[in-house]
Amino acid sequence: MVNIIRIKNASFYAYHGALQEEQSIGGKFEADIDIYTDFTQAAMDDNLKETIDYDKVYKFVSNIVHAKKYKLIETLATVIADELLKEYKTIFKIAVRVRKHSVPVGGVIDFVEAEVIKENDK
Repeated sequence: MVNIIRIKNASFYAYHGALQEEQSIGGKFEADIDIYTDFTQAAMDDNLKETIDYDKVYKFVSNIVHAKKYKLIETLATVIADELLKEYKTIFKIAVRVRKHSVPVGGVIDFVEAEVIKENDK
């Protein structure tokens, strides 16, 4: 059985970017995380301890986002995916999307997004 826990639009103010100004001024970043797991037993027992606690996942991701400045959102998305796979052995597959607002591209866009999809090497 495969189930999905989705965290949508987790928002952070952080200091990532290729330009020095981005790393000084900072900006809004958002993340979507799709966690492929099996929460069948947790649902039957109605027991949080038998599933992946999304509150803990949010705090875990927040620590990653704020621990270090990255030049690329591609790197940030990859680090989040890798660290979640290491931390939670019951994740079969994970998809992480990181969005960056206020992108200095010389034009008007809503955001830029990078997505990483990885599977657990069990």
